[in-house]
Amino acid sequence: MGTYKCCLIFKRRFRVDDFHRFLFSHELNPPIRHGQGQVHHDMAAPLSHYFIYTGHNSYLTGNQLSSDCSDLPIIRALQRGVRVIELDMWPNSSKDDISILHGRTLTTPVSLLKCLLSIKKHAFEASPYPVIITLEDHLTPDLQDKAAKMVLEVFGDILYYPDKDHLKEFPSPQDLKGRVLLSTKPPKEYLQAKDGNAATIKEDAKAAATDDAAWGKEVPDIHSQIHSATKHDQREDDDDTDEDEDDEEEEQKMQQHLAPQYKHLITIKAGKPKGTLLDALQSDPEKVRRLSLSEQQLAKLADHHGTEIVRFTQRNLLRIYPKGTRVTSSNYNPFLGWVHGAQMVAFNMQGYGRALWLMHGFYKANGGCGYVKKPDFLMQTDPEVFDPKKSLSPKKTLKVKVYMGDGWRMDFTQTHFDQYSPPDFYARVGIAGVPADSVMKRTRAIEDNWVPVWEEDFTFKLTVPEIALLRVEVHEYDMSEKDDFGGQTVLPVSELIPGIRAVALHDRKGIKLNNVKLLMRFEFE
Repeated sequence: MGTYKCCLIFKRRFRVDDFHRFLFSHELNPPIRHGQGQVHHDMAAPLSHYFIYTGHNSYLTGNQLSSDCSDLPIIRALQRGVRVIELDMWPNSSKDDISILHGRTLTTPVSLLKCLLSIKKHAFEASPYPVIITLEDHLTPDLQDKAAKMVLEVFGDILYYPDKDHLKEFPSPQDLKGRVLLSTKPPKEYLQAKDGNAATIKEDAKAAATDDAAWGKEVPDIHSQIHSATKHDQREDDDDTDEDEDDEEEEQKMQQHLAPQYKHLITIKAGKPKGTLLDALQSDPEKVRRLSLSEQQLAKLADHHGTEIVRFTQRNLLRIYPKGTRVTSSNYNPFLGWVHGAQMVAFNMQGYGRALWLMHGFYKANGGCGYVKKPDFLMQTDPEVFDPKKSLSPKKTLKVKVYMGDGWRMDFTQTHFDQYSPPDFYARVGIAGVPADSVMKRTRAIEDNWVPVWEEDFTFKLTVPEIALLRVEVHEYDMSEKDDFGGQTVLPVSELIPGIRAVALHDRKGIKLNNVKLLMRFEFE
């Protein structure tokens, strides 16, 4: 009798419209297992065991040559969950204070103090786990001393720095909850901040503005990156120099001129030992460090020394940064770094495009806390260190069904897609990951319908499901012009919930659309 009454109440109170609202609710019927703030990875391992959400030139509002510098992109990055903020420190014009700007360009500066205050205020809004500030240092010793005092005054007790000169092992994210760390190395030399040719820089910036379309370019696969890097001439390589490029012998000379307090505050020390890039991957059992490589340097090393990179990242931190020719603040395929265990794959967060969508999606994992535990295969040494170039058999099969979509009528105007008729939507569904797993497929276009029903199935065999991402895009087919953009999302395969789920779509900049959602089903075999 009780069951019968419950069924009657359910029928009266839970109508078809209610069921539809439930199915299409991203909050009540989410596609990934652990939502914002639900950390479920082990957070007690050293920092080197985690992928860390990392920004590049975090203070820039636009292109790398002439955009304004501001604390606003830093704030937005922290609110999204980014855990590594990069600041380039230069003397101001009167040489008595510290400016943050992209040196030798026309970018307008913002003060170091303003950036530090904003970091402190917003550091832990999205995540309680540590914020790392990577400093590219072009300061004189007296300004280093001033920077040290400023950092101590702003952060106080939340600033973490060890008693020892060198760490034998990095602390864990759990141990560093609510703390801020500094990472840098001594500067090569004092340089003037703006010695570029103004006319050339303006010309390059103008060309940059019309370069990459927001979603027009597909992310190149790993093999293409490696092939491209090995063909580059030395002149192009010179564009990718970074502050970590000087050797250990030169670093030791510079240490003598460092402001003592400033040196003491650096927790994650960066530096490249003397010799080749391969020599830089030698690990010291007595101390851990950070090494920075450009995306091209990583690709060259990965061509023949993949296992050495993986072994290095098991104890040390590896930071990958965009090549110098990315003046539009575009990005690269992050999987080349991730599959080799690189913790800090640094991205230009102020832009947009498919590569950045992958970064946004990857760090939805582990409750969006900005730290994703590396899979066990990247940490193993026995029976052998993982070889990223080795062919693997599929471990898992993901089956995806795209039922339908809805919400465009509420988020877009009636004439946004077509002037005189309803839109013709199609969906692109695929996997981003290692080359063997990466693929994109598409549905047919449903003509003249704001609520397209596709009911199409896709199957993906995955060799490395641990780091694979599910990519979803919707476009509106246009026979005479470029197809219109209708939304996108990227989800970690490891966190997908089997069953029929509501998948919210986002705009080009990664901001969630208010109403647009797809109804999809996920199954694993």
